[in-house]
Amino acid sequence: MYMQQGNLVIRNATAADAELLCNWWNDGAVMAHAGFPKGLGITEQEVLTQLQTGTDSERKGRLILEIDGAPAGEMSYSAVSGHVAEMGIKICDFNQQNKGAGTECLGMLVRYLFETQGFHKIILDTNLKNTRAQHVYEKLGFRKIAVRKNAWADQHGELQTVVDYELSLTEWTQNS
Repeated sequence: MYMQQGNLVIRNATAADAELLCNWWNDGAVMAHAGFPKGLGITEQEVLTQLQTGTDSERKGRLILEIDGAPAGEMSYSAVSGHVAEMGIKICDFNQQNKGAGTECLGMLVRYLFETQGFHKIILDTNLKNTRAQHVYEKLGFRKIAVRKNAWADQHGELQTVVDYELSLTEWTQNS
C-alpha cells in the first residue's frame, strides 16, 4: 500500500524499517500510552520476523507514516472478521505531534479500509488517559461504545481503563 496526501505518505513497512520500529517500540516514552513505559524489549530480528510474517495479506498491514519525507510514526490494521477491521496509530516523533498529521493519516486509512478493502466497520481502542487520541477519533466520527475499567495492567502493575470506539461505513459516508 502507498498513499500520499500533500506532505503525508502512508506506506507498507518493509524489512528496511525493522531498526526504526525496534527503536520506537523499545522507547518507553513512545510506548507509555500503550502500557509499555519500559518499551517492549524486542530485538531488531524479532521485528524483522514480524514484518516478514505478519503483513503478507491485504487484510492486515503494518504501515509507516512519513511527514515531509521523514518517518514520523506507524499505523496498523487487521481484519477481525469478514467486514470489521481494527486499526491503530502512533506518532512516534514527538516534534510532529499535535500538528494534525495523525488526524489526516487516520482519515486516509479509514477511507482506504472502507473504499478499497470493503470493510463495513472499523474498531479501535485507547487508554482512558489518552484524551488527545479520543479527541481525534471523535473528530473523525468514531463513536465511544464502551469504557472497560481496569481492563489490563501496565508494566508497573497499574490497572488501566480502555475506551472502545467504532465507526461504520454508513456513519463515515454520512459525515464525509
